[in-house]
Order: sequence, then C-alpha cells, then structure tokens
Amino acid sequence: MEPVVVTTGEDEANSPKKLDAGALFVLESRGSWLHCGYHLTTSIVAPALLSLPYALSLMGWFAGVVCLTVSALVTFYSYNLLSLVLEHHAQLGQRQLRFRDMARDILGPRWGRYFVGPIQFGLCYGAVIACILLGGQSLKYIYLLSSNSRPETMKLYQFVIIFGVLMLVLAQIPSFHSLRHINLVSLILCLAYSACATAGAIYVGNSMNAPRKDYSLNGSKQNRVFGSFNAISIIATTYGNGIIPEIQATIAPPVKGKMFKGLCVCYAVVISTFFSVAISGYWAFGNQAKGTILLNFLVDEKPLLPTWVLLMTNVFTFLQVAAVSVVYLQPTNEVLERRFIDAKIDQFSVRNVVPRLVYRSLSVMIATTVAAMFPFFGDINALIGAFGCIPLDFILPMVFYNVVFKPSKYSILFWGNTIIASIFSALGVLGAISSIRQIILDANTYSLFANV
Repeated sequence: MEPVVVTTGEDEANSPKKLDAGALFVLESRGSWLHCGYHLTTSIVAPALLSLPYALSLMGWFAGVVCLTVSALVTFYSYNLLSLVLEHHAQLGQRQLRFRDMARDILGPRWGRYFVGPIQFGLCYGAVIACILLGGQSLKYIYLLSSNSRPETMKLYQFVIIFGVLMLVLAQIPSFHSLRHINLVSLILCLAYSACATAGAIYVGNSMNAPRKDYSLNGSKQNRVFGSFNAISIIATTYGNGIIPEIQATIAPPVKGKMFKGLCVCYAVVISTFFSVAISGYWAFGNQAKGTILLNFLVDEKPLLPTWVLLMTNVFTFLQVAAVSVVYLQPTNEVLERRFIDAKIDQFSVRNVVPRLVYRSLSVMIATTVAAMFPFFGDINALIGAFGCIPLDFILPMVFYNVVFKPSKYSILFWGNTIIASIFSALGVLGAISSIRQIILDANTYSLFANV
C-alpha cells in the first residue's frame, strides 16, 4: 500500500481515511516546536559524542576542529532546508510525513522505495543495535565499578540482554509524540554526562596521573589518510539524524517556522556538548584517546577519577541511550504498524494491541541478539554511517531543495547546495572505503558473543 497524500488542517491530517496506521498512530501530529526540539536533541546528541576525542586524534587539532565546525554548520543548514521543503509541500496541501515520502514525491517512486527507504531503515535499525550494545557496555561498566572487590562473573552479552529486556518495555510506548517527556529528560541527561566527561578530562589532564600530551598523528602516511576519512565518518554519524521528516511529522499543523525553533534548541545543546567533550578529551589524552573517552578514565583497571564520578557518568549514559534507542525504533514501528494495524479502529483495541506487542517485541529481540553476538558493531556502524548519514543528512537535503524551489543556476544558493552535495558524496565514498578497510583489519579480533 502506497503512502497517501495528506491535506492540511488538523481534522484532515488525523483522518484514518487519509492516513495509514503507521502515520496515524506512530507519527501523530500533536506536538509543539518545543517537543520537536526534545526529539531532535535526543536523535542527535547521543553517547556517540563521547567518541569525538578519538575522531580528533585521527585528524589533529586544526583538521579536527574544522571538521566539527563544518559538520555543525552543514547539518544545521541541511536540516533547515529539509524543513523548508516539508513546509512548502504542507502549504500546498501535500504534507509529507516520512523521508521516503519526500523522495517519492520529489525524485520519483523508485528513489523512495529502493534507495531512501532501505538506507533510512538500515541506518535507524543499526542505531538501535548500536544503542543496545552501548547500553549493555554501560551496565557492565557500572557492574565492574560497583563490584571491584569481586571477580568478574557476568559477560557482556548478559548485560546486553538485560538492556534488551528494558527496551522490550520501552518499545511499547505507542507514539513518537508520547516520548516528549522522556526526551526532555534525555536532553538533561546528555548535558549531565557531557559535563561529567568534560570535567573529568580537565581534571585528569591537570593531575599528576596525566598522560604525556602528544598530538602527533599515529601510524604511516597511508594509515593517517584512511584514519582521517574514518574520523569524518565518525563525526558525520555523530551529527547524523536521518529522521527529520518523521520528527517534523509530530508537529501539530500549521508547521511553518516550528522546526527552525526546534533546531535552535537542539543545536544549542549540540554546540555545548560536542565541542566541550571533543576539545577537552583530545587536550587531555592526545593521540592516546580511545574509542570512547570513558575508557581513558581507566588505566590498568584503575580509575583516574573518583569511582562515584564514573558511576554517575555511566548511569546518565545508560539512561539516555535507552531514550535514543526508543527514538530510532520509531521508523521501524511505523513500518510495522502501517502493515499490521487497522487504522479504522481504536489503536488500543485488542485487534491492534496484540500485533503491536508481538512485532515490536520481535524487532527488539532481533536487535538485542545481533548486539550480543557482534560486540564489535562499532566498526559496522561506522560503515552504516558512511552509507546512511552522509546521503540522508548531507546530500539529499541539498538535492531536494534545488529540485523543489529551482533556484537560478547562476545563484550562489544553487551552486552552494551543489558543491556541498558533491563534496560530501565524495567523502561518503571515501568514508565507506575506510570503514570497510577498518573492518578487514579488525576481523582477526572478532568473535561471536565476545566479552569485550
């Protein structure tokens, strides 16, 4: 069943005759611009930002900070372009609620069905798997810190399963709009653990246990080049979203101007967290920065910070990653409900609740199983970021805007969008090659259900 065009007006926008169940029940349009800001913040400002010092260690001070800054400017610009395109269609009485709807209406049905749809689904479900793995790792970290006098008896996959059980419960929250209060708490949590990580890095960097600060790039010239492209993939994934249309779909009509306000809320948090963690972490640990800055706070299993600080930071991270997981489950939920739920009857009827419970639970169980089996999923997620985040967040918004608004081919706007799309297309290809190379190099260390 093809998505149905939606007319503006609150009654028409929520009419079961006009909307399929996925749009009606999961993407219900009832939120304000402030709620939109909460959703945006949770979808972008996630624990992946703790890997930014590592990304800077692969590029160095100048290139790293420039890449962070350019990515912030380009993503804010591209998300605003997407919003303008969505607002334009809403004013024409053709409100688009999903990324694949945009691709179908603007570029043609094959683009939505065979390119944007699969890429977005892979990106979002990959993010869910990565979040479940990260949640399990945070639980293990908390366990080790709180039981350092006892031998390690539990394995990583057991913690992943525990986190998966939590996700089974949270996945049943009926709609994106229902997450607004959870995402407000998520916003506070990301500020909290970012502040802890920044303060911890400054403390360690000034302490007697401070590592020797070496900001040179490690490895051969070839490795440094590939490392730089890998860092670009990491930074792009950290800034990535991939669900801007779905988030804008939660806004009650009229939508004009509301997304921009939400983006301003989100990027106030982005700037304050991304740059503080990236710069303080790289300053403190230099080229010894690890995949996540939290690992640098332990040397030979001895904490460089008071145990309670590390525990608090990991509890904040654990709680927020649960909210991020639920947000990125929404596209999967929308697809499932569109196929299996009857939009003509109440969403809480037995006819609708039973399949929702079954299919959402099955989705979480599959993601949890993959996360437990492949604890090296970070390498795969970098590849997903190169193939998913860069096309959806850095390329398609520019293309959509040029196709819809048709700026003059002699204008700065047209050529600016074209140049950005072209540069990031090349960077996406190079980032994908670099990610594949890293997976091959790390292949010898992979094992199913590894206790890393």
